Amino acid sequence: MFYNSKSTIVCKSIITGVYIIMKETILLFNAPERETLLKIEMALFPLHIRLKKVPLKDYCQPLGVLAGVKDMEAVTEEYNGPELPGTMFVFCFLNENRLNQALAALRKSGAGPFPYKAVLTPVNSSWTAPGCFSEIRREHEALHREQPADK
Repeated sequence: MFYNSKSTIVCKSIITGVYIIMKETILLFNAPERETLLKIEMALFPLHIRLKKVPLKDYCQPLGVLAGVKDMEAVTEEYNGPELPGTMFVFCFLNENRLNQALAALRKSGAGPFPYKAVLTPVNSSWTAPGCFSEIRREHEALHREQPADK
């Protein structure tokens, strides 16, 4: 895997062995109201990172499919469940430096806080949005549980 510009990544498919170009993308689920969404878009615009607002009907698609991973197959059914309880970001194809830039820009924009964030990995690329949200929420709650007071 290597980067050929600020906003694309070139990687070799583990299935076909073909090199493919992947655009830095942030998947946005349960997008916030217009004013907050505009702050998010303005924060990411200078970084040239694509923001993809995922429609509710696509929540049953694997995250990798939504991100544009070529080796993954879309499912045919549409999601008919409830909206996620909060806004969720999934960062796709960003190296560590670019991820930190995006997170800093989002913090600086004043749009947040947004506690539900993930990075696309080979493990979670097959998860759906509700499954990913559930896992992130479980981890978030575990990290923020009240610690017993020292006696």
